Amino acid sequence: MDLPELGAFLQSRRARITPAEVGLPTSSRRRVPGLRRDEVAQLAGASVDYYIELERARGAQPSPQILAALARALRLDSDERDHLFRLAGREPAAESGTAAHVQPALLALLDELHATPAQIITDLHETVVQNRLAVALLGPPVPAEGHATSFVYRWFTDPASRTVYPAADHPHHAKVMVSDLRAAVARRDHDARSRDMVARLRRASAEFAELWDTGDVAVRRGDRKRINHPTLGVLDVNCQNLFSEDGRQRLQFFTAPPGSPAVEQLRLLAVIGTQDLTDEHLDTTNSDHRHVRML
Repeated sequence: MDLPELGAFLQSRRARITPAEVGLPTSSRRRVPGLRRDEVAQLAGASVDYYIELERARGAQPSPQILAALARALRLDSDERDHLFRLAGREPAAESGTAAHVQPALLALLDELHATPAQIITDLHETVVQNRLAVALLGPPVPAEGHATSFVYRWFTDPASRTVYPAADHPHHAKVMVSDLRAAVARRDHDARSRDMVARLRRASAEFAELWDTGDVAVRRGDRKRINHPTLGVLDVNCQNLFSEDGRQRLQFFTAPPGSPAVEQLRLLAVIGTQDLTDEHLDTTNSDHRHVRML
């Protein structure tokens, strides 16, 4: 770990990013050419004090999650992201969960979706980053490790994960998710992570095993979803996916069918926001990271 070089690298990357590039308001009274330290901390979901300590080459070794969040906040490309990890003494190979690297172009598109719930997920349905309305609609990701970071895995192993959808819709979602997972496993050339996930799911869930054995395969590009919300009730929305070039990640966004009740519900969602979340989801004072950036 090279803390002085890490701090200098963070400063240099911060100086080259303008507020407009990351969806922040601009002002003629700014005293720095790039982002301020507090703005980087905000984008990465870290405390300001912690980020300042990093730039000053102090503090503990940053976690892979905070490094990935900083890479996204600073719009680092793959080479820069790997360099950041190595300076921090971490292996840069993580491609799953909240440590997954997101291409800057995909993040730039997410930044533009201010009025639409949107998130970036992996092909194994691991949430990488959400905007504010996606958190308000779906809630923040469940703190988890290993395969449990995948919503598909939790769907078949944790009944509580299914409460996001009405019970009548569960068979449809189960079938679609298994078909999409089969496509992802093939796209990954049956890598160790996806093969192990399938093996564990077959042992843990008879429902999964039965669906998997049908051999059905279909990439989930779009769907009509009914989503349970604790305040607004059931929202009937369209869910669409835009895929990265390699298919490993997708930008998922939710819109209301024209003239439907969901138009007003999504408008109210923007007003309600995440105010019903508990403080534990928002407090980063005593933590070196928050797992998901909320735009």
